[in-house]
Amino acid sequence: MSVEETKRRVAEEAVKLVVDGMVVGLGTGSTAAYFIEALGRRVKEGLRVRGVPTSYQAYLKALDSGVPVANLEEVEAIDLAVDGADEVDLALNLLKGMGAALAREKVVDSMARQLVVVVDESKVVRRLGETKPVPVEVLPFAHSYVARRLKELGAEPRLRMAGDVKDGPVVTDNGNFIIDARFPPIDRPAELEERIRNIPGVVEVGIFAGLAKKVMVGGRAGVEVLERP
Repeated sequence: MSVEETKRRVAEEAVKLVVDGMVVGLGTGSTAAYFIEALGRRVKEGLRVRGVPTSYQAYLKALDSGVPVANLEEVEAIDLAVDGADEVDLALNLLKGMGAALAREKVVDSMARQLVVVVDESKVVRRLGETKPVPVEVLPFAHSYVARRLKELGAEPRLRMAGDVKDGPVVTDNGNFIIDARFPPIDRPAELEERIRNIPGVVEVGIFAGLAKKVMVGGRAGVEVLERP
């Protein structure tokens, strides 16, 4: 079974958690996109939901899939958020932001009564930072200062560049820059998240410590559900 097939399978399992009338947070990324597609098929079968996208990518995917969308001003609460992750550690802390949507994702995921994370098995690690840097969304005029402060915390920071897509840095949906901060594997994610967030000029940090209580992992043997008490 290919990686894409495992992503599709775990997304289709997650959509079974959606019930009629829910407001659903729509995450960003490849596995979340499969979830939005699956949700759209259920909408066409008669399911009534409203989706709150975490990025323009998720918004466009929802429109294309036929999922009605709403913004935060139009909903009182989010019943369920389904989101992906770039890494998940053994305590279900998350590393997110390789898709540059971390700030909006953290708002929607934090608002949700239930957050369910959908990943393929390659994203499960012992400690955050084993395979990915920590994405940090920063105000553009402060990126040099934030980079210096991240170095003081032990990171190797690098401003994320757009490459072939456009000249210059990646610009988020909020008009900000992303610094990818490479740390050694992280022993205390919540502490590091708070220390980075306290740097002036930082908008949000890609460490999501303690938010997820359920992670659905797609693998060759099927879908495994990891839960935190």
